[in-house]
Amino acid sequence: MQTETVLLIILAAIVAVAIVLLQYFYKAKRKGGLTLLLSFLRFIGIFGLLVLLINPKFTKTTYTVEKPTLAVLVDNSSSLEQEEATISEIVEKIQQSSVLTDRFELDFYSFGPELKTLDSLSFNEKQTNISKSLNLLASTYLNQKTAVVLISDGNQTIGQDYVFANRKRGPSVYTVTVGDTTKYEDLNIGPINTNTYAFLKNKYPVETYVTYQGTGNITSVVTISVNGKIVSEESIKLSETDNLKNINTFIDADAIGLKSIKVEIKPLATERNTLNNVRETSVEVIDEKTNVGLISEILHPDLGALKKAIQSNEQRVVNILEPYADNGLLEEIDVFILYQPSTSFKNVFEFIEQKKSNRLIVTGANTDFYFLNTIQSDFEIESGYPEQEIFGNLNKGFSKFDITDFDMTDFPPLVSDAGPINLVFSPEALLNMEIKGLEMDTPLLSLWETDSMKKGLLIGEGIWKWRIQDYRNSGNFSNFDEFVGKIMRYLATTEGKDRLNVEYNTRYEGVSEAYITATYFDEAYIFDINAILEISITNKETKQIQDMPMVLKNGYFEADLTNLTPGEYSFKVSVANEGFSESGSFIISDFDIEKQFVSSNYKKMAQLSANTGGQHHFPSQLDELLNNFTSNQEYLPTQKGTENVVSLINYKILLIIIVLAFAAEWFIRKFNGLI
Repeated sequence: MQTETVLLIILAAIVAVAIVLLQYFYKAKRKGGLTLLLSFLRFIGIFGLLVLLINPKFTKTTYTVEKPTLAVLVDNSSSLEQEEATISEIVEKIQQSSVLTDRFELDFYSFGPELKTLDSLSFNEKQTNISKSLNLLASTYLNQKTAVVLISDGNQTIGQDYVFANRKRGPSVYTVTVGDTTKYEDLNIGPINTNTYAFLKNKYPVETYVTYQGTGNITSVVTISVNGKIVSEESIKLSETDNLKNINTFIDADAIGLKSIKVEIKPLATERNTLNNVRETSVEVIDEKTNVGLISEILHPDLGALKKAIQSNEQRVVNILEPYADNGLLEEIDVFILYQPSTSFKNVFEFIEQKKSNRLIVTGANTDFYFLNTIQSDFEIESGYPEQEIFGNLNKGFSKFDITDFDMTDFPPLVSDAGPINLVFSPEALLNMEIKGLEMDTPLLSLWETDSMKKGLLIGEGIWKWRIQDYRNSGNFSNFDEFVGKIMRYLATTEGKDRLNVEYNTRYEGVSEAYITATYFDEAYIFDINAILEISITNKETKQIQDMPMVLKNGYFEADLTNLTPGEYSFKVSVANEGFSESGSFIISDFDIEKQFVSSNYKKMAQLSANTGGQHHFPSQLDELLNNFTSNQEYLPTQKGTENVVSLINYKILLIIIVLAFAAEWFIRKFNGLI
């Protein structure tokens, strides 16, 4: 208590005594025991009031001992299954160390793809994310004195590189590398890159790489097979310095269906781990043939050039029809090219509008612009102008598809007698128009979408000259044909809005990432959270059927397939009490990325310790690690004092005493007739 407070209390007592003496003893006629009692009660009341006004306080300091935290982080992935006894012994020794428990607060965690509080070790996690676990610990023990013991083989399968990951100045990491540190000769197939889908009678790419770990010069053979049939074989040579080889090939899509692709390298005689010598993926071959109707009532070289370019892809067929063609023939057309339309095209335009088909209009000197302006409402072209030459300039900002590889060097001009064009929409120009050296605001070739239809407009005839010039430039027609093919591919794509949409992979490498997601919309195309989606999964080999509900997530439904065994499956997603369903098939391969490692990565573990101010050890050096913690002056318990300002008195009790003292004095005076 402060000196000023003590002096105030003494002064309060003196003032209270002075008031009592003045009231009961100065010039008092009656003295005796009653006067003493009344004066005592008056003193208590006045002194209590003064003390209540002073409100004396004192500071109370409490001391606590705060231990630093030692977080033990244990790798629970399947790559350490053979090291279960060693890891369990390390964890048990840390838990039973009385010196550590006296100095540290011990927290134990296990991790695979996610960080968990250590309950028991199963070594069944199919992925390892060391960097994520370290970052989470750094956030958890922010502003606390903490050290981390990481027990792992150092092999990470997902996430950032844990050696260089920014952990925001996290705690020091003391690593213990378990597993075989011997470097064996090993060949490894990397991930396979290919398309999810391929068109029938086309070629699809297959790309991967082979890595070699060892010190010799070796030769091996890489084979690629589709549904068990070898389609490619390549001999490769690798060495300690030249230890990576890219494998690239194209495979014919000669039959419809899901194709299982296996890339395999012949193992070395001294190889211990051959599980990483094989990698599998799949491609679904589909028949997406597009029928293109080239409608014209005149003969023109452009028709032949367009047909040749479009049919350079075997998935597209061109039928040259007259505008008087029967509707039965028009029904078979997917994309219409209307070449220089006139009044005879009335039936074709009406059919296209009714069917909502995609179309490309090509104008020229024989186009009836008056008819064209009245039969559609997307644009209006003035007529009565003389023929003139129009050059095309590539629009580098075009975004609907990639056209950066299209070369128009020395392409001759097109011919057109079209006047100014009034566009009632904002199309995206694929080619800009240039007349007499001036670039015009009007596009030469443009694409747009209206009323769920894709449309295009080309101003000018003579495109056959472009194909000839392309051959002069490069000796083939591939540049021009690919350009026209991309336009056809865009026009042939329908983007209808389905109420039920299902997303899945045709192949899952192991079950850890095996999920199917779906979205369902009501009639107003608003995501329906009240819908009940169910999935039925059939094992194609055992014919066993498994039905389960799909779980509602944040804006989608999900089916967890991680409980399935490797194999080939078909599935059907349906909406309860509705007529919507989607089917598909997928393969779960017997692949465990954790089993792809042949030895531990002690060098990266040591580098992690060096980067964070820790130390690296092996299981045989565990005693050295524990002794380091007990002798390290950086990790000492600290004593912290907490000061609390506490009131000396309880004002409620003091207030009651004051009231009782004044009340007792008043009743006694009243009883004795002194009032």
